[in-house]
Amino acid sequence: MAETDTRTLDTTGATLRYDVRPGTGTDDRPLLLIGSPMDATGFTTLASHFPDRTVVTYDPRGVGRSERTDGAAESLPEEHADDLARLIEALGSGPVDLFASSGGAVNALALVARRGDLVHTLVAHEPPTAQLLPDREAALEACAGVHATYLREGWGPGMAAFLAVTSRKGPFPADWADEPAPSPAAFGLPTEDDGSRDDPLLGRNIRGCTSYRPDLAALRAAPTRIVVAAGKESEGEFAARAAAAVAEGLGTPLAVFPSHHGGFLGGEFGQHGAPAEFAETLRAVLNDDRG
Repeated sequence: MAETDTRTLDTTGATLRYDVRPGTGTDDRPLLLIGSPMDATGFTTLASHFPDRTVVTYDPRGVGRSERTDGAAESLPEEHADDLARLIEALGSGPVDLFASSGGAVNALALVARRGDLVHTLVAHEPPTAQLLPDREAALEACAGVHATYLREGWGPGMAAFLAVTSRKGPFPADWADEPAPSPAAFGLPTEDDGSRDDPLLGRNIRGCTSYRPDLAALRAAPTRIVVAAGKESEGEFAARAAAAVAEGLGTPLAVFPSHHGGFLGGEFGQHGAPAEFAETLRAVLNDDRG
C-alpha cells in the first residue's frame, strides 16, 4: 500500500485532519471508516484488511488532531454530518462506501438523511440512539445521567457510569436513577477528580449522540443502500438494541457481525475483537451490491 496522505479540511467551527490510504486494487470507490468520538487510530487494524481499497479515516471535530474552532462545549450529529459531507466532497471521488461504528453510525445516519447522494453503501454498526427504543425515556435519562455524573464528579465516576449503561443487558427500568452508582474502582478507573471536563465522549458527544432521532422517512427515501449491524456478542446491550430498532424502522434485516461493539479492534486502546472475521463480514456486505 502506498504511503498514507494526511490532509486538513476547514469546516464550520472546526479544522479536520483525515488520512487517505491509496489501495492497490481497481475499485475506485473510497471506503470511509468512521467512529465518534473514536479517532482514526481506532481503525488501524480494520484498514489493514482492505489493502485493495482506498481507505479514508478521520478524527471527528474536537478529537485527536481535529480542533473545534467555535468554542462549543458539545457536538451534535448534524454538525458531524456536515463535516462528513464536506470531507467526502473534498475527496472528489464520488459516493463512498461508509462503515460507521457507535457514535459514528449515528452521525452517518444524519449524513445519509441529508446527503444520501454522497454515500453508496452505509454499514451502520451499533448506533447508540435511544429515541427508537421502547424504553426511550429511561434510556435517555441513563445517558444524561452519565454526562451529569462526569460534570459533577469527574472522569472516573463518569466512565464507570458509562460502562454500566453500555454493558447493561435488556431495557432500562423506569427507576434506573435509583440504582446504586457503579464504583470506578470496580472497573479499574481512577477515583480522584483531576478537574478536567473536556472528555470528547462523556462531555462533548454523549447527549447529542444518544438523543438523536434518525429521520426514517428520509433514510428510506435516500439513494444509499443502508445496512444496520450489531455484534453477535452485543445482543441485549443498549447499542445493539438501538441498531435493531433502527433496522426495524427502516424495514430491513439486522446484519449480525462477529464479536462485540468494538469487534474490529485489534489491540487499539487495549481492546481486542475479532478483526479478521469482522473485516471478512464487512467485505462480504459491501460486495453484496456492487452496482
